[in-house]
Amino acid sequence: MSLPQEIIGLAAEVVVALRERGETLSTAESLTAGAVSSAIVSISGASDVFVGGITAYRDEIKISHLGIDPALIEEHTSVSEEVAVAMAQGAIKKFGTTWAIGTTGVAGPNPLDGHPVGMVWVAIAGPVSQSIELSLSGERESVRNAATASAIATFARILRHRS
Repeated sequence: MSLPQEIIGLAAEVVVALRERGETLSTAESLTAGAVSSAIVSISGASDVFVGGITAYRDEIKISHLGIDPALIEEHTSVSEEVAVAMAQGAIKKFGTTWAIGTTGVAGPNPLDGHPVGMVWVAIAGPVSQSIELSLSGERESVRNAATASAIATFARILRHRS
């Protein structure tokens, strides 16, 4: 997946803001499969702020590596706000970071657990927490790119507005 320039620009903004604050970031990604992490580490100096990430594509990895309660997935499915939030919180616990970004959703080509292609949840956890639901369209790569861009843009906005 090649990252569009807008994503790289937002990632640079995030790295600079975190470095200025002395804060750290981790990720827990499902449908973006490491694209958020990849965008962040494409920026020179990212090692000052980025600690690590987990690509938890399967539910059993969300459970074993991020500490998500299986009942949460059973009740809400893995494509839910609750699971996106739990993924981000699990990354903070796993890596000991100030912030984490969690992504889950359906990139396609087929629906999953009753959720349509393009349904995405992004969660930011940290001193300020926020989750957003996206309804994206297009082919698999464009859904993943848009989810990645939205995750990084949402986090950049949080950092911009946090004093």
